[in-house]
Amino acid sequence: MDMLPLIQKRRSVREYLKKSIPRKDLEKIVDAARFAPTARNLQPWEFVMVTRADVLKQIADITDHGKFIAVAPACLAVFGDNGKYYLEDCCAAIENAMLEAASLKIGSCWVAGDKKPYAAALNVLLGVPDKFKLVGLIALGYPLASKALRIIVKRKLEDVLHWERF
Repeated sequence: MDMLPLIQKRRSVREYLKKSIPRKDLEKIVDAARFAPTARNLQPWEFVMVTRADVLKQIADITDHGKFIAVAPACLAVFGDNGKYYLEDCCAAIENAMLEAASLKIGSCWVAGDKKPYAAALNVLLGVPDKFKLVGLIALGYPLASKALRIIVKRKLEDVLHWERF
């Protein structure tokens, strides 16, 4: 299977249809996340899927750049057990989740969490023990059809790839 076209088409989506996402699709997204590569197979991640509108609004109000979470049908909060590789492992899980969402025609947008001043408040809101650190939030929803996906220009491969030495 060729993943590159899916990767090239995926975009951050911040405006969503008022349409709930089936639980089986939300579970597929988390299932993809848990299959991410993980250092020493530590699997430091824990996932909290939020679909209640009142809690989504509270999350949006707490964050600095995630106000659109209030209108998303779901938000996946990704937490890591504070070990040596939690950040790398959980970021890989977030990417897997976003790619699975794209494969299901579900839009997503990653909102930073690691080292953010609101991280502790989200732990409290979602009932997450202090030993886990918020790595990120993923807003999830079906993109508004009226919003054309903008073209993102990426640097050319030959401008970023170096063989053997920089």
